[in-house]
Amino acid sequence: MPDTNTKNNPAQPQTPPQTREDLENALKKGRLPKLSTVKATRELSNKMRDIRLKEKESQAEAASVRGGLPYVNLRGLPISPDSLAVITREQAESLKIISFYYTAELLKIGAVNPDDPKVKEVLDRLATDRHLKPELYKISQASFDFAVKLYESLPKIKPIIKGVEITADDIGEFSRDINTFRDLAVKLKSTNISDIVVLLIAGGVKARASDIHLETEESGVKVRYRIDGVLQDVATIEKDKWDPIVSRLKLIASLKINVADRPQDGRFTIYLEEDTIDVRVSAIPTAFGESVVMRLLMSSTTGFDFEDLGLRGKSFMVLNDEITKPNGMILTTGPTGSGKTTTLYGIVKRLNVPGTKIITLEDPVEYKIPGVSQSQVDYSKEYTFAKGLRSIVRQDPDVILVGEIRDLETAEIAINAALTGHLVVTTLHTNDAAGTIPRFLSMGVKPFLLAPALNAMIGQRLVRRICQNCKKQTELDNKSMSKVLRILKTIPVESAARPDLKNLKFYKGGGCEQCQGLGYTGRLGIFEIMTMSPAIEKL
Repeated sequence: MPDTNTKNNPAQPQTPPQTREDLENALKKGRLPKLSTVKATRELSNKMRDIRLKEKESQAEAASVRGGLPYVNLRGLPISPDSLAVITREQAESLKIISFYYTAELLKIGAVNPDDPKVKEVLDRLATDRHLKPELYKISQASFDFAVKLYESLPKIKPIIKGVEITADDIGEFSRDINTFRDLAVKLKSTNISDIVVLLIAGGVKARASDIHLETEESGVKVRYRIDGVLQDVATIEKDKWDPIVSRLKLIASLKINVADRPQDGRFTIYLEEDTIDVRVSAIPTAFGESVVMRLLMSSTTGFDFEDLGLRGKSFMVLNDEITKPNGMILTTGPTGSGKTTTLYGIVKRLNVPGTKIITLEDPVEYKIPGVSQSQVDYSKEYTFAKGLRSIVRQDPDVILVGEIRDLETAEIAINAALTGHLVVTTLHTNDAAGTIPRFLSMGVKPFLLAPALNAMIGQRLVRRICQNCKKQTELDNKSMSKVLRILKTIPVESAARPDLKNLKFYKGGGCEQCQGLGYTGRLGIFEIMTMSPAIEKL
């Protein structure tokens, strides 16, 4: 008869259950250790979690074998900050990918869905930018969830691409091949997809475009450049190329690649040898796919001298006098795209001297000005024009630039600043200078505050400048000449701005390579300036 004495037959140590089946059998046979209810529940929960994780890892490993990919479990794997930062958190979460190993020679990427075409696009882009071939690994969802939390420990995550590198040689190469829009259209058809974005931007830079429009249509994607304020048709891209192109743009602009049903905004920077170009990207869904607009902000076009803007004669002298006053408000008015912000930058540049504190509040900051403190509103953080302006006044500025006055609160703070020893320069959406006062009154500004606060109101428009390389003298038809004379005769005879009406000469651009055959290069402003006179104060 077997000896049941525990001394002679000590109980064999129980092997902890390793699988879900082991755990279920142990529960049925009552072989789990007897513990307090709370502790037992906790340990049982932990054991069940561990078993589920092992099963998921086993499933991921089996899937990797079927797909012919290596498998890795990121739990417990040391992932350096530099490795993790190869891919932004936003891109990692949208595609469920993790960069877990990175050196100068090797890059390893883990993916929950390695067959996703967008994952392949990211790998191809990384291969080009990093000059190496990334290795793709299969990971489980649990493994990804563990690794993605590591982003929280990074003080700063570097984006995949800080900027698109287009060298002066690249621009020169494209310039040699592209002399007309037709040349660009031909080259677009023969260029591989990964280089089309660079080609479009380089073409825009050469053509002096302020915006590049990529408009999806039923049969293709229309490419248009806005040159000197006018949209010009450039080329058409085949529809089947568009998805990879827009994915490439989203990638470098830090947009969500897998989001195509709502608007997105982003930006990236192009670094040339002696210049930088800030590219603002806007994507919106349309009936035939996403349409994208890229705005090119080039620092080389930011001379901002009054003479370059088109200010001359009496307008120049009046504005130059007004900006030297220690306090008050100067406003630029006009429709969108009329150069209001550029005029503000011209004023700030003229006032930017040692001993003067200048602070700007913009939406967004379009150009960087050395020596000027520039701040950008952020509505997501409730940093509005009104709140920002209220804080700026406490920064002891001499000159304040406010990007735009949109509401009564901002208007009242700006006017109060102008009345308390600050020079405020800002913009207002009206059609002309005379509309400034009625616009303020319609906002609810008290009339007695306007007269002492307003120094000058500028109304402006932009017109295209005739190309100096191909301009030639021309004659106007009788109808056009009559219209010109009727306008010029309104200028007082004693005014220095009145030309000799009997000796008028007219020119037009013939079209050349320098102006892309358009006959125009650049733009200049046409200004009207009103100052606060006693007669206006009485109104």
